[in-house]
Amino acid sequence: MTEETFKQNIVARSTWKRGIYMVLFALIYNVAEMVMIAVALFQFATKLLTGTTNPRVLEFGQSLSLFIYRVWRFMTFNSESLPFPFAPWPDGSATNQDLKNP
Repeated sequence: MTEETFKQNIVARSTWKRGIYMVLFALIYNVAEMVMIAVALFQFATKLLTGTTNPRVLEFGQSLSLFIYRVWRFMTFNSESLPFPFAPWPDGSATNQDLKNP
């Protein structure tokens, strides 16, 4: 890598913009992680007390896990798509599009 290429890379606005989004999504991920733990504990308590899981919370847990997956794909440069709130919230059904590489 030449010094000129290095300078161009350092001042690239798109990279810095992505870095800002990555910091934002790192913060959002921390909140989502706490919510996911609460969902898991709630489902465990529901199963323990009633013998079944709550279907609405089950669907929310699925959509939250897809959201977290999309956040990690963006943060690891495996996707250029910004996750929610810049895209629609996942509907809770995993599709091949959600699970394959771009």
